[in-house]
This record gives sequence, structure tokens and C-alpha cells, in this order.
Amino acid sequence: MPVVVVESPAKAKTINKYLGKDYIVLASYGHVRDLPPKDGSVDTENGFDMKWEVGYDSRKHVKAIADALKDDNALILATDPDREGEAISWHLEEALRKRKAIKKDTPVSRVVFNAITKSAVTQAMENPRQVDAPLVEAYLARRALDYLVGFNLSPVLWRKLPGAKSAGRVQSVCLRLIVEREMEIEAFDAREYWSVKALLSTPRGQEYEARLTTLAGKKLEKFDLENATQAELAVQAVTSRALKVVNVEAKPGSRNPSAPFMTSTLQQEASRKFGMGARQTMSAAQRLYEAGYITYMRTDGIDMAPEAVHAVRDAITDRYGKEYVPGSPRMYKNKAKNAQEAHECIRPTEMTKDAAALKITDKDQFRLYDLIWKRTLACQMEAARLERTTVEIGSDDGQIGLRATGQVVLFDGFLRVYEEGRDEPADDEDGRLPQIAQGEPAAFADGSLRAQFAKADKSDSVIDETAKGGMSAHAAAVLSENEAVLASQSFTQPPPRYTEATLVKRMEELGIGRPSTYASIVTTIQDREYVRKDGNRLIPEDKGRIVTIFLLNFFRKYVGYEFTANLEEELDHVSAGEADYKELLGRFWRDFSAAIGETSELRITEVLDVLDDALAPTLYPPREDGSDPRTCPLCGKGQLHLKTSKSGGFVGCGNYPECRYTRPIGGDAAEGGDRVLGEDAGDEISLRSGRFGPYVQRGEATEEIKKPPRASLPKGWTTDDMDLEKALTLLSLPRKVGPHPDDGEMIEAGIGRYGPFVKHGRLYANLKEVDEVFTIGMNRAVEVLAQKLASRGAGRAAAKPLKELGEHPENGGPINVMDGRYGPYVKWEKVNATLPKGTEPDDVTMDMAVELITAKAAKSGKGRKAPAKKKAPAKKATAKKKPAAKKAPATKE
Repeated sequence: MPVVVVESPAKAKTINKYLGKDYIVLASYGHVRDLPPKDGSVDTENGFDMKWEVGYDSRKHVKAIADALKDDNALILATDPDREGEAISWHLEEALRKRKAIKKDTPVSRVVFNAITKSAVTQAMENPRQVDAPLVEAYLARRALDYLVGFNLSPVLWRKLPGAKSAGRVQSVCLRLIVEREMEIEAFDAREYWSVKALLSTPRGQEYEARLTTLAGKKLEKFDLENATQAELAVQAVTSRALKVVNVEAKPGSRNPSAPFMTSTLQQEASRKFGMGARQTMSAAQRLYEAGYITYMRTDGIDMAPEAVHAVRDAITDRYGKEYVPGSPRMYKNKAKNAQEAHECIRPTEMTKDAAALKITDKDQFRLYDLIWKRTLACQMEAARLERTTVEIGSDDGQIGLRATGQVVLFDGFLRVYEEGRDEPADDEDGRLPQIAQGEPAAFADGSLRAQFAKADKSDSVIDETAKGGMSAHAAAVLSENEAVLASQSFTQPPPRYTEATLVKRMEELGIGRPSTYASIVTTIQDREYVRKDGNRLIPEDKGRIVTIFLLNFFRKYVGYEFTANLEEELDHVSAGEADYKELLGRFWRDFSAAIGETSELRITEVLDVLDDALAPTLYPPREDGSDPRTCPLCGKGQLHLKTSKSGGFVGCGNYPECRYTRPIGGDAAEGGDRVLGEDAGDEISLRSGRFGPYVQRGEATEEIKKPPRASLPKGWTTDDMDLEKALTLLSLPRKVGPHPDDGEMIEAGIGRYGPFVKHGRLYANLKEVDEVFTIGMNRAVEVLAQKLASRGAGRAAAKPLKELGEHPENGGPINVMDGRYGPYVKWEKVNATLPKGTEPDDVTMDMAVELITAKAAKSGKGRKAPAKKKAPAKKATAKKKPAAKKAPATKE
């Protein structure tokens, strides 16, 4: 029987179902070989020869395939139908030949299928071919380039920029996009403008909204109303005139559906509609493909197989009727630059089954399949037919003009099934207008815009502010007396931060990377801590900003958008068999190695000076008092400079170690940064910013006191709110609560690396709120500590007694001497009595134990009612001999 090899066990299970018992289907579990992460894996001196290693985890999978080939002398490579799939097949064949598992007479063939269905798999088996050499060479070129860039550039970063983790051929260009967008936002200067709108009413009492377009007989431009005074005059001009409908114009329109999904558009839409990251999207899509529900999900093609088009049209007819099916199928042009790597679009394999019919239980898979199914249906449906209406309103003197717009959906078409999401909300979404006739009066409605303004103002408070200090629209308003005319203040907004969807879209527009790489690239820059995700927005960390500026200054060519896109085109030529990949590598390495050599000779101080100058506008913004922004705000003498550490970059005083002023790159001393808070007992108390956040400090470091007292600001405390009193409170920690009632040892409250706590000996218990550290009393502290001690004992095996004394002589139940956190104690039921100081466990007798238990039970009220003290018989006083029978408790006699 032939041995069929695929990537994953899930795919193997599905294919095995279609092939039956005549084939053995095994999984390679992805790539089986890779370049070892060490010098010389790509030999630049010998034709870029690559040294591959079979991964440790992959050895057992390769062995399983080799063992199967001993009995079944035929190999069919059925990995994914793309460049990576071709490379996996090539690696498998090479590894098996090296093991001599493939003999001279072993037939080896390659099959591909765009969907894991019975018909697709059967057809593929009937049309085998050999491994596509140009596709493999394109893979080899990409892998060699990534190795040469990463393995040679990353060490330069480690030496010159401590804390930097890695650089990559496409990864660094992607990071550049995010960093440059952030710099655009920071440099953005908001501009104020005002707009005027009126709530009007028809003679039939129906209300509609119109915006001011003409003032004083002239067309009103966006920035013509610059302030509240001009806006108020405009409101008065509108309300002082009678208005009427000058013109009503209705125009037919239409909207066509979007093309079916390819990899990048699927990632974008899943991000917009579900907030799914690229990696999450591709993981869910992979499982859908392996289950046979969708076609291959890594594709840059948007064309659809003819038989699939007919199936979609039939499904539309069955579900929605013939009127939703266009006269001829919709054809979408493939945008792929390389036809060999272009596959069919991402679509369901069976259009008659929606997500509910397939009974998909996984949430991500369910909603992703539903999205793909609806988009595929919509792409072959009729266009939506609309009617767009524009109403012009004016005054008799022609000084004032307003416009109302709206639209009516005459036929929903594809909108019945699906509408594509948007990266940013529309500024002016047209609503539906009431019936309006030309020449009729346009009266002011009875004061309803106040509520509308309040609603708009409230909603603006949650607008995603993309810039520091960003101002939202409608920060102020001017209402007319009858409240039917409103002038609202707005500010121009900076470009929004990238989401994963808009980042993928931008990379696609620039020709950077390929669909199969987007998910891993976006994930990598987050894993490297170059970028963080806040909500759905990508924000560069200080590390990422410094790495980008470094690369732009010393390796600008290799993080250039055009250079990276051109290199992708050259790689496409290789995969098409139109270029030699070793020549491509030779040209790249010649220039790149020279750039590496030049930068390696630079000292760290030289690198930091260059970065300091490049980042100066961001690091040292102008101060309100006009003083030198580079002057240290703490000592007033030193100059600020960019510095680096293992945790990233920061700004520090050049007068170190006399002055230890530091702040983060994004910090600003003028806004709650480092400053002196006052004096206490002759020591200067200061607020400072360190690598791990803001802290307060008493005094300065000296030869005698190398590390003066410090305390980090707890969570929820801001630098703006800090004063001398709060700083002294923090520096006074840990706070003594009082001696523990059981043993007299001091209980303390403080703030540690895991938050606020109380402490008794070696027992720590967390507190919920920071403020509790300063207010907690003895009763509460003992309670919290007791709860912590009880939780520690939960679920553990019972501790072994130090000494077993036997049954309680009066009440029954074992009495034992136990070893506790605070020393040995006697335990009976729920009563724990600490042994007197100096008493050894071996010296405890039953009489002594009963006495201690009785006293403790009477004091705490635990256990059964304390028995009356009664002398036990002498023979029963030892632990070695148990009493013949239990006596009834004294209280029950």
C-alpha cells in the first residue's frame, strides 16, 4: 500500500476517511528539518549551501514514515498546495533519502488538492506530479535571506542596543510601519473647527436633520468657522431667517458585493467583526480546512472554480429566490503577482451547509465558517439598489443654505446576507429622509437637539484617543434659544493607530510579505515586546521605537518599503522559474555584509549619539517656560541623554552618578515626572522614574549609603497626585500593626512585588486594596492571616503527629502533639493549644495535654463543650495503652 504523508494528524484522519484501507496516511507534523541556529548554517563562501537538521521532535515522525516504507514501497507527498507545503514535501524526500528509506525503485510522487473533499482528493490522486523545483528554490531563498538577516543583524542589536531581541527581513519593516504611525500621531497638531446643524420639520410634522452649507451667500468650507464666536453668529444667522425647501433631487444608485476571501482579507474582516488576531484567525481556518469544511486558507487568489460558482448560485436560488441571482456569474480578477502561487479563493466546500448545519462546536471555527459562507454567497448575489436623495434648504435672501441627505434601499440584494466591515467608522452615515416636497416651508423643530448633543458628547468620551492629549469631537456646543440649531466644536484627528486588520491591509498594499507570513509577523513583534496590543490597537514600546530608529539610521535600505517589496517580486520570479535564487542571494549578501561590517565597528556611545539626535523631537519636547528641554529637571546642571539597559531605552542625566535622574522615553518631566517633593528630617524626598516605573526616594546615594530608601508607587497611584505626605507614608512601610495575640510576634503591613500584604513571621497574606496597608487593624489582620493559613492546609495530606497521646479520656477523639509554623502544639478536634516555652514534645503527657486543651477551649469556644477537669486513671495516662472503653462525656451523665 502506498504511504501518503500530510502535515497534521487531523488532516491525515480526514484524508484516510476518503482513501480507505488501500493507503497508509501518516502526518509529518509540519516541517521536519530546519537550519540550526548557529553560525555556518548558510555557507556564504560556498554557493550558499545550507546545512539542515531534523528536529528532535520530528525524528520519531520521520522514523515512522521510514518504517512504513519498509513494507510499502511507494511514497505520495500530499502536503499543502503552497510554497511551504512544497518545501515540506522536499524536506521529507531529502530526509528519507538520507536515511536510505527511499530506494532506487521507490516511486515518489507529489499530489495537491485545494480542498479536502472526496472528489478533490480522488482527482489529486489521479494526477500526481513531481516536487515543484522553482517553488522549493523560492522557499530556499526566503529561508536563507531570513537566516542571513536575523543571524547577522540580531547580534549587532544585542551588542549596540542592550535589551533588543531580534531583527527580521519583514518583521522589522512591519515594526517600522507601527513606529512611524505613532510618530505621526505625536507630531499631529489638532485644528479646531465648528459645524452647524438644524433640526427641521415638514408641514406634516416629520423631523429631519440638515447641516449648514452656505453662510452669507458663500459656500461654507470646513475651517471657515474657527471659534465659538463665529459659530454663535452662524447660529443666529440661521435662526433669524425663514427657510424653505429649494430643491429635492433623487438619484438611483447601487452597491456591489465584495470579492470572496483570500488570506489577507479574511484576517482583516475577522479582526474587524470579531476582534480576532491574525494568528487566531489562521488557526481556526486551518482546523476548518483539515476537517474538509473550507478550501485552502493560504491564498492570494480571489477567483472561484466554475463548478463552485454554479453551486453558489444554486444555493442563492434555493434560499432567497431567483431575483437575488444576477444574469451572469460575477468574475473577480486575481490580484496575485505570481500565478504559480495563486490558488482559488477561500470558500466553503459545500455551499448547501451553513455553520449550524455542520454543528461546529468551537466558537472561533463557527463564526469564521459563518463569515466565509456568507461572504461566498454574497459575492455572487445581485447588487443592492438604492435611491440617494439630496434636499437643499435656503432662505429667501440666499444668505443661508442647508443640506439634508439620505438614502432608501429599494432592493437589498447581497446586503440581505452580508456587508463588509469598516476599519474606521464613517463620518456621516446617511439616514432615511421623510417625504419632502420642493417649495414647502422648513420649520425649526421644537428643541430636540440638546438631548442629541448630550448623547453625542457622552459617546465621545469613549472614542479611541489615538494621540496623547487627543481631543474628541463635540467638546463644546452653541445652541439656539429654541434649541433647534446646534453649533458643535470639533478638532481634526490624527491618523489612527494600526489594528491587526489595517496593518495587514497596509502591508498588502506595499507588497511587503505574503499572505502566509502575515500572522507570524504580527505575532513575532508582539512576542519580542516591541509592540503591545491595547484593546485592538497596536502601540510601539520604547524597545521597538529604538530598534526602528537604529535600523533606519544604520540599515535604512533593508527596512525600506520599496526595497522589501522589490525583493518579494524577485522571489516571485524565482518561484516562477524565471530567476536563479543563488544569484539573488549573492547580490543581497554582498551589500548587506558590508553594512554589517561598518556598523560592527561603531562604539555604543556613537550609536546612542545618533539615536539621541534622531529621537530629539520626541525625547525633548519644548518646555512651557522656554528653558532648555535637555537640562535635567532634578539637578538643573546635567544634560539629558538617551541611555539603554536590558529592559529598553530611557532618558537619564549626564551628571551620573551625582544625579540619578531617569525617565521613560515617553515620559515628560513637565507632566508629573521627576521632582523634589520636600524635606523630612534633613533628607530630600524626591519622586523619580526608573526602569521599572516611578518611585519615591529618601536622600541621595553616598559612599556610605549606596542604596538609599526607596518605595515604588503602588498600582493606582499616579505621579501627578504624589506629594510629600504620600511619599513619607510609602517610605515608612512596612507598618507595624501590633503583636499577634497567640505568640506576641509583630504583625506588619506593607507593599511588595505582588501587591499589598500583611505578614506574621514567615506567613504572608495578600490584601485586596492598597489603602488597607495604612488602615488595617489587629482583628482584621489576624483574620486575614488565619484565612491564609487555612487555605494553605486545604487539599494537603494530613501532617504526621510528633507524638500520639491516645483518645481524650473524657470526650473521646485522638489527642496528638503536632509540629506547627510557630512551634509544637497539642491538637484535639478543632482545638489547637500551643505548648509552653521550653516544653519538648516528648515530655507532654495526657494530663498536661488535657489541661492545655481545656484552657484553650474555654478561651476560644472551639470544639465540643469543654469537659470538667477530671483526673484520669493512672493506668490510662500513657499513650501506649488505649482505654478499654470510652466513657460517656461528663456533660451527658
